[in-house]
Order: sequence, then structure tokens, then C-alpha cells
Amino acid sequence: MEKRQLGKTDLEVSLICLGTMTWGQQNTQDEGFEQMDYAVDKGVNFFDTAELYAIPPTAETCGKTEEVIGNWFASRKCRDKVILATKIAGPGSHLSWIRNGDRRYDRENIAAAIEGSLKRLQTDYIDLYQLHWPERDVNSFGKLNFPETAEIREDEEYRMLGVLQILHDYIEKGVIRHVGLSNETPWGVMGFLQMADKHSLPRVVSIQNPYNLLNRTFETGLSEVALQEKCGLLAYSPLAGGSLTGKYLNGQVPKGSRRDIDPRGSRYQKPHAESTITRYVEIAKNAGLDPAQMALAFVNGRRFLTSNIIGATTMEQLKTNIASADLTLPDDVIAEIEAVHDDVPNPCP
Repeated sequence: MEKRQLGKTDLEVSLICLGTMTWGQQNTQDEGFEQMDYAVDKGVNFFDTAELYAIPPTAETCGKTEEVIGNWFASRKCRDKVILATKIAGPGSHLSWIRNGDRRYDRENIAAAIEGSLKRLQTDYIDLYQLHWPERDVNSFGKLNFPETAEIREDEEYRMLGVLQILHDYIEKGVIRHVGLSNETPWGVMGFLQMADKHSLPRVVSIQNPYNLLNRTFETGLSEVALQEKCGLLAYSPLAGGSLTGKYLNGQVPKGSRRDIDPRGSRYQKPHAESTITRYVEIAKNAGLDPAQMALAFVNGRRFLTSNIIGATTMEQLKTNIASADLTLPDDVIAEIEAVHDDVPNPCP
């Protein structure tokens, strides 16, 4: 399994990162254990989770995924084999069950979040601690147009400074090793980087944002930041919520699938999504490739990528996804993919 440097740190993470958000909802603990055992055996050394998982988020399943991972650590005695990433849930009107709805990135909330994650994960340190989404109002999770209600604050960079100062204290204690961002914008990433450099605080080492054949918006702005600042992409939803496998084409919704159980709907059900997915699936089949592996291999080949976060509900899916690390797409397949993208760029941003 290929390894890539995490930011400017001394950590080398696997090209494939094991996403975990189905454990405790779509997957049982035993199934999560089986996935982790297989992934580590195949050279995956990087796991990603979050305090709010499992997905879809509910009060009943909140924290369950971290508990599954913690129980696996306790059972397998292999914490040292895994570079572990988790996230603190940010402010917003949903998820009222997390800290009674008070999820500002202040010292009290960050302390509660870290302590809760450490307990559930049964570990005394977290390798990569990420802000799940910005504290300010931005275009996360498929929103377009800058929010009309967004407050333009002159002190926003100093709010970033305050967060970095709090996280620096935890790094000094050895509780977390590095800091990352998620669902961030170019302005936000650069703000954190500038505050870190100016005040000798921890630099963010990664950006966990969506990236897939239906949503390549990371390439505009953030890809340059990732490369120039050595703050690479941790790509989530590389299969567009399973859409790029083709399993949802023609109105199909397999029982137990994400679309079947998640009442929030999917950001990958936009007007031009189905026809575009059909074209990508046809490219894969004509080339004798598995559609999922083709979509993942495209992400794997991006210069600005640090690690590709895959997720699976079955072992068959997991094996297919991990095997994408060994696939290099032929030039003619890349050209066909780019031709589709030129016709229909980012149908599901």
C-alpha cells in the first residue's frame, strides 16, 4: 500500500484511509472489527471517524462508531498500528444532542469533545484532530452562493487564532498530535495557516473535503493551497455516496443502502447526476473496469491528494475499494473521463 506524507509531519499515511461512519448504524461491531482487521492486513494504517458518527446522525447512535474502534483497539492491542483521525462537531442548528446544542469551538467545548472521544476510542492520544466544519457560516455540504445571512466579521481570523491556541495546549500535553480542517474554503484554510505561521502555532496538515467525479470543486482554489502549503486533501465521499457504483441508476434504491436509511436525502441527486453517472459507468464497463474502482483510482491519482477515505457496508465492497490502490487508469480512460467533465462539470457540487 502506497504511503503519503501527512502535511509537513513525520507521519506517512496509507493512500487508502478507512472511513468508519457506518459502524454502529448500517454495520454491527463485529462487522466493523472484520473491516478493520482486513484493512490493516492490506496495509491501511489510517482510520477516520468523528464524534457524531454513526451516519445518519441520531442521538441514539452518536459516538457509537468511536466506541466500535475503541473496543477493537482493546481487543486487538494494536493502537500503534493505526494513525487515527477524528473530528469535533461544529456549531449549527442540528445535532442538538451533542453538548446540548452548544458546539462553539471554545475551550470548554473542545475539552469536552476531546475527552469524550478519548474515552470512547480507549486511547490516550489522537493523531489528527479535525474541525468537522467551519464555525462561521459557509457553503458546506453542497450549498451554493455565499449565504445571505452570513455575518462578515472583522475578527474572524482572531477567532481562528483562539482555536489554534486551544489545540496547541492539547498538542503540548501529547493528547493530540496534529490538526486538520474539514468542509473548509480556501479563505478559511489560508486564514488558519497564516495565524499558525504568524504566532508559531500548529499548522493544519490536511483538508478533509468532498472530492469525486461528480464534484471536483476542490480543484478550484483548494488544490493550489494543498500543493503550495503542503496541506493535502483527505477526500471524502469519493464514490459520491455510492452513486458512482451505478447502484442507484434507474430509480433503484437497494434496501439498507445509504439512500434507503438516510432521511436527509442525497446531494448527489441533482438534475444532471443520473445521465452523468451513466456515462462514467459506461466508460468503466467499456474498459473492463469496475465502476467503483475506476472512480476511486481517479481520486487516488490526484497530485494534491494525501489519502482517499473509502467506506463500505459489506466486505465485498471493502475489498473492491481497497484494491483500487493497485489500479492505474490508462490514458485513454482518463481522457474519456475528462471529456465527460468538460461536458458536465461538477453536476453535484
